[in-house]
Amino acid sequence: MAKLKLVGLSGSLRKASHNTALLHTVQQRLAGGSLLGEPVDAELTIIDYREVPFYDDDLGRPASVEQLDAALRGADGVILATPEYNYGIPGVLKNAIDWASRPAYKSAFYQRPVGIVGASGGAIGTARAQGQLKQVLLGMASQVFPYPEFNLGGAGQRIQNGELTDAASLEFLDKYLLAFTQWVDRVKLQ
Repeated sequence: MAKLKLVGLSGSLRKASHNTALLHTVQQRLAGGSLLGEPVDAELTIIDYREVPFYDDDLGRPASVEQLDAALRGADGVILATPEYNYGIPGVLKNAIDWASRPAYKSAFYQRPVGIVGASGGAIGTARAQGQLKQVLLGMASQVFPYPEFNLGGAGQRIQNGELTDAASLEFLDKYLLAFTQWVDRVKLQ
């Protein structure tokens, strides 16, 4: 199999974001070439989309949106790392998804394999935001990774200095990533 090209979007633009740290951890784990003793040939590029404006169809397709769209279209799969704000999807992430969802049934997300992960300080992590994201993605006809889910609660204790350090969480992340990369390899766009 050829190297899987994955892209990641963090649902938080904050410099010390737990979700951006989670994506950096994903990058590092994939760069190791194996997970749980099994070979993995995948790389993750984290997309910085902070220049994407609020969705407004009157703007046409700004350059920042074209860059986001091209990055998504060039990927075999996508990993969305979402916090949970007020029981839901962060506005910046939903905005980026809204831009990338056009045109309908021809968008960068159409039939694209997507995995959802998340980190939050709360006890149940990002379960509600992940559920909402699944609904949005299914509505765009994305292929959403079904199982296992990676939902990190208590992120403030498990992520230190921008790195996921909790051994049990790292082991579960490896299980998630191994299953996700194997699934993407089976369902990726031709």
